[in-house]
Amino acid sequence: MSSPFLFKGLYLNFGNRRKGVHAVFCMFELMKKILSALLLLWFLPAATFVAKAQSFEDVYQLFQESKILNDHFVGFSLYDLNANKYVMDINGNKHFTPASNTKMYTTYAALALLGDSIPGLEYVERGDSLLIWGTGDPTFLHNRLDTRVVYNFLKNTNKRIFVVPGTMKNKFFAHGWAMEDFEAYYQPEISTFPIYGNVVTFRQKGYNYLSTSPSSFQNSLDFLPEPKVGDFELSRSFHANSFWMSKRPVPSGYVNEVPFIYSDSLFIKLLADSLGKSVTLLSYQKPSNTKILYSGSTKNLIREMMLPSDNFIAEQFLMMCSWKQFSQFDTYLVRDWMKNNVYKYFSAEVALFDGSGLSSYNKVTPQNNVDLLVLLKNKLPDEQERFRLFPAGGVDGTLKRTYSKDLGEPFVFAKTGTITSVYNQSGYLITRTGRRLAFSFMNNNYIDDRASVIRKEMAKIITYIRQTY
Repeated sequence: MSSPFLFKGLYLNFGNRRKGVHAVFCMFELMKKILSALLLLWFLPAATFVAKAQSFEDVYQLFQESKILNDHFVGFSLYDLNANKYVMDINGNKHFTPASNTKMYTTYAALALLGDSIPGLEYVERGDSLLIWGTGDPTFLHNRLDTRVVYNFLKNTNKRIFVVPGTMKNKFFAHGWAMEDFEAYYQPEISTFPIYGNVVTFRQKGYNYLSTSPSSFQNSLDFLPEPKVGDFELSRSFHANSFWMSKRPVPSGYVNEVPFIYSDSLFIKLLADSLGKSVTLLSYQKPSNTKILYSGSTKNLIREMMLPSDNFIAEQFLMMCSWKQFSQFDTYLVRDWMKNNVYKYFSAEVALFDGSGLSSYNKVTPQNNVDLLVLLKNKLPDEQERFRLFPAGGVDGTLKRTYSKDLGEPFVFAKTGTITSVYNQSGYLITRTGRRLAFSFMNNNYIDDRASVIRKEMAKIITYIRQTY
């Protein structure tokens, strides 16, 4: 009787010589397999190390060991643009307040709806008259942005100028804005035909004297009725364009911008003063044969919005998009367009109530931000052209002092987002090995004096990824 036995599922029978030869052959093959397995085990530690590095477990550990990042709500999504897949995700599907990360969404809307040029003025000529309409362009007579194209057109015309006011469906402040910030430089009123950036610029000129631009506001500036102790202050009435300065010495080199209360009548006065000619307000049905005067480059203005994080430009971008796409000033229509044509493809719902990020009602996820960064990559495949629209770490904008260059070059191009208890960065990261990554790093609900520590911790982690991968 032969004696069969099993070894690792292999059946061997030595009952006869023929089968015995076959068994020896099978044993030889089995020993080869065992030897291969032993060799694999010998090299397993190195293979495990590579797998661990590629799985970003070391970066996860940095998050786990960070004391500052574990005392508030943190989200982080990291996406490989070459492999088209996520390589890291921490709370990526949770909603956060984006702050000025919102401006990335405004950037996409502007690129999709405005075209290459900024519409500066809509007009029609009727005999000896020039009728003009605003387009929402924020650059007209802006102390930093004005190209003088619209101004020179109006200055050089020999026709009588009539301004036809536009009707704005939304409010001069967006939902979720802080009313107590009405006099803050970063929150000018939204309007259909901005002028001077909708702010008064105050500059120190001599001892305890402030000059105003536009100069017509000089007579609206007075001293506070009671002397105040402490630092110099400048304020505005909530209900009127009345400005007060404290009786403390004006600091040397003092410059401040304070929003004014916008009205059609004020616009007419400021325009007439700047042109040195009569300007008349007129109610008139817009004809179908109006012309457009373009004032500048869309991408240049996007850069001016993104690098210093200019809220006013962001809001006016939505106004221009509404005017261009829907022939009216209703930014809710732009948000609906984005929802129906862009956000419906995103991984989670997007809730945005303004274009700048000032609204505390805004909510997006880190994965939403990555979704948008991928769309921007597809819309602007030229990397240098796209990176130019974002602050570059160690070079310019709001990231100039957050990062240092690595190997003599910037490696992170991202939009920041900062309001009380919120600090975010979302953008693009280039590693030393040349990998192209999109990331969104979001921090919400912390005590506000910790912002600088959080920013340094974020920079440390992003720099680690740059140097390790």
